[in-house]
Amino acid sequence: MIRSLIMIAIAAAAVLVVGAYLAPRGYPMRVLCLILLAASMAQSWNIVGGLANQLSLGHAAYFGIGAYSSTILFIQFGLSPWLGMPAGMVLAALAALLLSRPTMALRGPYFALASLAFAEACRIVANTLSITGGPQGLSVPFVAGGSASPLWAMQFRAAGSFLPLLVGLFAVVFTVFALLSTGRIGLMLRALRENEAASEVAGIDTLRIKLAVAAISAMLAAACGTFYAQFNFFFDPDTVFSATNVSIRMALIAIVGGVGTLAGPLLGALIVLPVEEWLIGHFSDNAAGVAPFLFGTLLVVLVLVRPYGLISLPGLRLLARGAR
Repeated sequence: MIRSLIMIAIAAAAVLVVGAYLAPRGYPMRVLCLILLAASMAQSWNIVGGLANQLSLGHAAYFGIGAYSSTILFIQFGLSPWLGMPAGMVLAALAALLLSRPTMALRGPYFALASLAFAEACRIVANTLSITGGPQGLSVPFVAGGSASPLWAMQFRAAGSFLPLLVGLFAVVFTVFALLSTGRIGLMLRALRENEAASEVAGIDTLRIKLAVAAISAMLAAACGTFYAQFNFFFDPDTVFSATNVSIRMALIAIVGGVGTLAGPLLGALIVLPVEEWLIGHFSDNAAGVAPFLFGTLLVVLVLVRPYGLISLPGLRLLARGAR
């Protein structure tokens, strides 16, 4: 556990050092912020997908709930996102419990399909409600520097000013993962992942453990949604509730880096985000569709070559945390 916390602290400090040499309003700074956010999102999924071994394809639902909850409270009541974020986390946890209670007890792909359907239902509902802005989405009003301080409003004119907040989010999400993967809870999760039937015979309440992990994972995904909304200032239902751009991306980043490990989501984000941005920047203008095709091809090759993720590379095995 101590080693894990030291690794998290070193990674956070390294990001801050790199950020100090980047232009606050530059494109590299924005990419660095997006890497941190993507790593945090992937780690929130990794808690239920890696530790509890439950394939979730609907984490976009919790992500979107977090984004909409804090933004609606901010627009309608002038409530700071710092206060709206816990409200979204609670709603996401309740949604996860209501969804997981009848589906996690089932075998096979039922939980994955149910989570995917739930996220799609959230997208459809958000597209029809006026309070969510419908298909036009919501724009976060910029009030920092006027009637409110930037920190209170969680709003900054430069991406560089947002970096410390994203580093804090990264540290919290990764610390929660480290806590859950060690100690008594970690042992129960490992037993559940290896053989659920044997775990139940040994007296472990597997359903209760999976429900608790699902709620925690949903809360962290909702927190990431709030940070996404404040960082981008605009979002719509098709963006935050997207299975492809949110749910599958979370899982993909964790799988590329190493599912069920502490460092995996960060490694995956360090590869996926820069490669994707580079391909889009070089191919999207001249040949639309080439960038996604090349990106998908690279990911397929990577997964085939390294089925256990980048964490399985010889020089990175010492970073591995958690059994697969």
